[in-house]
Amino acid sequence: DKEVRAIFLRLFAQLFQGYRSCLQLIRIHAEPVIHFHKAAFLGQRGLIENDFLTKVLNGMAFAGFVSERGPPFRACDLFDELVAFEVERIKAEEGNPPKMIKHVRELAEQLFKNENPNPHIAFQKVPRPTEGSHLRVHILPFPWINECRVQELLQEGLARSQGAPPATRGDKKCVVPAGPPVGMFTCS
Repeated sequence: DKEVRAIFLRLFAQLFQGYRSCLQLIRIHAEPVIHFHKAAFLGQRGLIENDFLTKVLNGMAFAGFVSERGPPFRACDLFDELVAFEVERIKAEEGNPPKMIKHVRELAEQLFKNENPNPHIAFQKVPRPTEGSHLRVHILPFPWINECRVQELLQEGLARSQGAPPATRGDKKCVVPAGPPVGMFTCS
């Protein structure tokens, strides 16, 4: 499944190459608004008449993509690196299937490593109950819950959460690489 994901990653990287150069940050509101110039993107790539890409850019999924990936300062990932630094490699591999397959396998390995950062940690499976275990008499009944203690714990947790800073993700934020400008790419 990682290789299939890597193929789609390459496809979207090729499809959106240079998208960052068509982003415009508008700061007239309290929260900045990110606008994507579809006409400039399609025009610079020579794809104004491309119905498929026009529909992709007009879709809600792409609007979510722009709002999520548009900010210039956020946590970067494999897609950002692919769009910014691997443009020439992807273009050179178009006519060479073995190189393309090798790159897909490298990307799949990186995806696997991202999802399994500690492969040496073994996960233990919980064994199934033995046959007839539900008929055993020695099973203890579930203990009664002390309602006062539950309320105390809830109050303690609320008091701690009100004084604590909001939970954030551990990703390191950085300036997102812009990559080459859109004008470098022409598609057929």
